[in-house]
Amino acid sequence: MKLHLSTPPNRLIKADIEITGSKSESNRSLLLRALYPNISIKNLSNSDDAKVMEMGLQTRKGTVDIHHAGTAMRFLTGYFASQAGTDVTLTGSQRMTERPVKVLVEALRRLGSDIEYEKNEGYPPIRIKGKKLNERRVSLPADISSQYISSLLLIAPSLENGLELELVGKITSVPYIKMTLGLLSEIGAVNSFKGNVIKVEPKTMVRPTVLTVESDWSSASYFYSILALCEIGSEIKLSAYKKNSLQGDSVLADIYEDFGVQTSFSDTHILLKKIGNHQQKELQYDLANAPDIAQTIAATCFGLGVGCHLTGLHTLKIKETDRLEALHTELGKMGANISVTDKTLTLMPSSTLKKDVAIDTYNDHRMAMAFAPLALKTSLYINDAEVVSKSYPDFWKDLQFLQLAVREAE
Repeated sequence: MKLHLSTPPNRLIKADIEITGSKSESNRSLLLRALYPNISIKNLSNSDDAKVMEMGLQTRKGTVDIHHAGTAMRFLTGYFASQAGTDVTLTGSQRMTERPVKVLVEALRRLGSDIEYEKNEGYPPIRIKGKKLNERRVSLPADISSQYISSLLLIAPSLENGLELELVGKITSVPYIKMTLGLLSEIGAVNSFKGNVIKVEPKTMVRPTVLTVESDWSSASYFYSILALCEIGSEIKLSAYKKNSLQGDSVLADIYEDFGVQTSFSDTHILLKKIGNHQQKELQYDLANAPDIAQTIAATCFGLGVGCHLTGLHTLKIKETDRLEALHTELGKMGANISVTDKTLTLMPSSTLKKDVAIDTYNDHRMAMAFAPLALKTSLYINDAEVVSKSYPDFWKDLQFLQLAVREAE
């Protein structure tokens, strides 16, 4: 599906939007519920990724195809490895077979698991024969994707001896690790995070517990971007959010102050208001703890003619696509003066904003959604727009609710 987005006649927006539960929290909660059936979940994400995760957790034997869901690949690897009696082949899309899992597989093998590569060493598909894992100590590089780390932490309380995980080097994506540990604390699993060592004690049973999933902050980022590109006085209320969020992307509330967007918290929602215009010509952010919002910020800056230098982006090269190269290509098509390395992005200030450019999405939901707010500045096309269902199936409907002109192209 190809969509055409055009600038609305009125760029003063006022609306209420309800966003589905966080994909990250939902996937963690689903795995914990599979380990401890006394857990129930509220506000579960309606994303493709959560559906794939839920389906995979119900499988004991045969092939599990998680399509483009990288989180499910990492989390299910740990889950199946720790479940005695399971015998599954875990696979996914062509892109998924190019995304490395070796670091996680090696760690699980050191804990006693039985995992073999079906094709290429270090990459899916993988054959997993579940076993009882008795080893307690293992280490991982500290600068890898937090999903590898969380995969081990989530199964840790179900292991006979728990887990002592040493992170070697400088730790990145700390908020996602803390999100996992926060959920473990909610179910009563004793854990600690001191220096570079995380300990999780074994827990055989969990009392009846309700895990309420906060709405997704990554999804909120696109509305922050929309407001940054709107007229002063625009406001959007987003539900359901909390001030002390477990999600690292909640840093949006601070970052978008630089774009004149103010965030007010209530018990159940956040109110975003456009109260001013950006003041600086060039912005700098270290996004090591929130890399998923890099695309949104880069697109916002481009739409405003603001330069930016984004660092801490080393994990973006192994996402649904190489997000840094994708940004370089697609923003470049729209007229941006942009350069990238393997972990940084630099955008020069520019007033160039080409019209009716067709943006390729590379099977990446965030490419489609990050570029969509630019419709407030120019008309554009989004190719393969249905990719948003990976994390936010209602995205295009919600944009139409904001009176943005979204129509299917010929």
